[in-house]
Parts: sequence; structure tokens; C-alpha cells
Amino acid sequence: MQSAIFKNRIDAAEKLAKRLSWLKQDRLKEEKKQQSTIILAIPRGGIIIGDIIASELDAKLDVVVSRKIGAPNNPELAIGAVMPDGSYFINQEIVNMLNISQKYIQIKAHEQVREIDRRLMSYRGRKEYDNKFEDKIVVLVDDGIATGATMLASGQWIKNNQHCKKLVIAVPVAPHEILNDLNQVADDEVIVLHSPLSFEAVGQFYQDFSQVSDNEVKEIMKKYET
Repeated sequence: MQSAIFKNRIDAAEKLAKRLSWLKQDRLKEEKKQQSTIILAIPRGGIIIGDIIASELDAKLDVVVSRKIGAPNNPELAIGAVMPDGSYFINQEIVNMLNISQKYIQIKAHEQVREIDRRLMSYRGRKEYDNKFEDKIVVLVDDGIATGATMLASGQWIKNNQHCKKLVIAVPVAPHEILNDLNQVADDEVIVLHSPLSFEAVGQFYQDFSQVSDNEVKEIMKKYET
């Protein structure tokens, strides 16, 4: 089994922040004083990563909630993921292999939207983004990628609906076979610190991969309220 690469999420975030330091340098060169970079974290684990990177880059932090759609009789197997507006990304290869109906996908997507709404209200106090990312550099972060469903759905949602200037995906670890898909979504830049050929779960690459609570997410978000 692969030995741990990172001590904890803080260690991973600090290493990612160093790779993203060019964003702070670029922002300081700009004549306009408005914030041009937003760190967008996928909770819950991604909020720790996002908080540290936002602090290092002197950037704003926000969250995006994407919920996976589980396969029939195997809810842990992600066949896709749903976004706040109800749009969803589907792994068509898995759907075809398991012969999953469109009706099943639509029902499960609708169920997940209710949970997305609840989490957005809890974490950030509102569901709407109001063109917040328009003409901004968005750095989409998480503590790691396993199947890629939520990250790919989030990336496509940002690129297709939020009119950002540039999308950067940055994670500490992801399986090697997902890199091509990530690059297709974030054609601007993808940063993955560790991309092993052998991959079982994100937690195997951390010495400490303790669960992050809703309260921790809310406490971090309070620091970025305007």
C-alpha cells in the first residue's frame, strides 16, 4: 500500500500554496486593486485546503457544493455528480455498462439538489452566486480526487455557467488516469502534487485524514464574510 505523502491537510495546502504563488505575484502587478483571484473549495475536506491557500495568496474564499449520484444497489460508486443549479455530470461509460436509466439519474439528481441547497445555506448563508466569479481567476481545490465526479462536475459548471477569466484546478493528490479529464475541463492549468498509478483512496496519502465537520466549515467561512 502507498505510504502517506502528506502529514495532514494543512501540510498539503501549504505545498499547494507554494505552487500557486504566481497568482499572488500576478495580482500585485495589476493596477486595479480589486481582488482578481477567488479560491473555490469543495467541502468538507477541501475547506481546510482552500482556507490556507486563500490566506497565503491574500484571496477570497468561497465554497461550491457538488453531490455525487450513486449507482443503483451501490451508492458508493459514483456514476456522476450534481451541481447547485440542478445540472449534472455523468460518467457515460459506467451508466452504459450498468444500463442505468435516465429516469433514475433525474430522480437522484433532484434528491441531491435539496441537500446541496441545505449545505449552501448552512455554509455561506445563500444559494446564489450572482456572477461572483465573472472575469476572475478561480482556483478550484479539494483535499484529493478519487473518482473525479465532483471535481469534474464542479469544473464544468464553473466554465459553462460562471464566466470566469481562468479556471485552475489544484489538488494534493489524484489518480494518474484522471489527469487527462481534468485538463480537458480546466484547460488553463491543473496542479496535482502527487498522481500515483496505484490508487485506492485519498486518505491513504495522508498520515492524518480526520473528518471535517460542518461546524469547522462554517467557522472558516465566517472569516471571509463581507
